[in-house]
Amino acid sequence: MKIYTKGGDKGETSLFGGKRLPKFHKRIAAYGTLDELNSHVGMLRDLTPEQYQDNLLKIQNELFVLGSHIASDPSKNNLSLPSFEEGSEDWLETWIDELDLELPPLKNFILPGGHITVSQCHIVRCVCRRAERLLTELAVEEGGIEFHFIAYLNRLSDVFFVVGRHVAQKLEAKEIPWLPNK
Repeated sequence: MKIYTKGGDKGETSLFGGKRLPKFHKRIAAYGTLDELNSHVGMLRDLTPEQYQDNLLKIQNELFVLGSHIASDPSKNNLSLPSFEEGSEDWLETWIDELDLELPPLKNFILPGGHITVSQCHIVRCVCRRAERLLTELAVEEGGIEFHFIAYLNRLSDVFFVVGRHVAQKLEAKEIPWLPNK
């Protein structure tokens, strides 16, 4: 299989199912952002201690599944897609709760940073929020997007916030509180 097809040289690309769309279409932006998110999660997985890596790998696989649904023609009901079930975010909540038990209570907003790995957690969180906004926009304007996809991304961004705090604690990086000017 060749890597290049030249099919997109004029600014269009195909969804799974054959439908052609301009590369600036909201659906393309949404699954492109999921791909970007997955790449950032891969970088985070490379930076984090081993205790986080299995869950981050699971997240990467789930993002691929989610991306396959978004990259598919919603008018075709007969496409064979991997399963992304409602409630996929439940295990994320369990992980958040487990990590949060080991963290001091949050008293202020915190500024991203303190260590390169913590910074990467916040980058991943922000890209995840952008993916969530794009999927929400697509769901509202075009339909064909399951709302549990959005719930998953919403919970996932919370995961990256808590993982960032947890990593900061493990690496003894200082959390810098945001202190607004008065």
